[in-house]
Amino acid sequence: MIDHVHDLASVREATDRLLGAATLLDNAAVAAPSRLPGWSRGHVLAHIARNADALVNVLEGRPMYPDARTRDADIERDAPRALDAHLADVRNTADRFQHSAAVPADWNRVVTMRNGVTDMAARLPFRRLIEVELHHVDLGLDRDLEDLSEEFTLREIAFLAERFSGNPDIPPLALGTPGGGPDGHVWHTGRTEGAEDAEGTRLSVTGPAADLMGWLAGRRDGAALECSGGGRLPVLPPL
Repeated sequence: MIDHVHDLASVREATDRLLGAATLLDNAAVAAPSRLPGWSRGHVLAHIARNADALVNVLEGRPMYPDARTRDADIERDAPRALDAHLADVRNTADRFQHSAAVPADWNRVVTMRNGVTDMAARLPFRRLIEVELHHVDLGLDRDLEDLSEEFTLREIAFLAERFSGNPDIPPLALGTPGGGPDGHVWHTGRTEGAEDAEGTRLSVTGPAADLMGWLAGRRDGAALECSGGGRLPVLPPL
C-alpha cells in the first residue's frame, strides 16, 4: 500500500539533505560538470526545481509541461544561474510542492504525467523522492547510490521494473539481489509475450541492489551485475 504521507515526509528530508550539501558549493562548482553527461550541476539543480513545478501542475490538474521543448528550454535557461538563485529556487519550489500536496484531495485518482503516462496521485510523492534522491547523487558531491536507504532502493527497483514491464525491446528478465528466494528480492520485467525461453526460464540479472538500481536508472553500466549463462546485459531504453 502506498503511504503518500510517509513519502511526503521523506521528500522533505531528502530535499533538506540535498540543499545542505549544495550550500557548500560555490558558483564555479555549480557551473562544473555533474555526473550526467552534458549537464552541469546547474542543469541538475534547475531540473530539480522545474520538476517540482511540474508535479504541482499535475497535482492541481494542469498538464505537467506545456511540451518537451519548453521543458528543456526552461532547464537551459536556468542552469547558468548563481548558486544563491539555484538554492532559493529549489527551496521555494519544494515548499510549493509540499503545500499543494497538503490540500485535501482524492489520492486514489488517476493523474497524467509526461507523454500520456498515467499513475495514481498517491505515487506522486514517491516520484518526487526519486527525482531528489537520484539527482543528489548526480551532483557528484557527498552521496552515492550505496548511501540511499534500503527502502528507497528496493522501491525504486520495483518502480523501474514496472516501468519497463511489457517493453517489446527488452527481453524477459528476472532481476534479483544476492540470495534470491526468501533472503533476497526478485522482480520480473521486460517483454511479456513469450516471456519464457525453451527451458521455461527468464534471463536472470543479479547483483547488489545499488548496482541493479543504478543500471535500471541509467546511472551505472551494469559491470557489477551477473547475467545468466554469461550473457551480455540487454540495452535498456532511456527513461
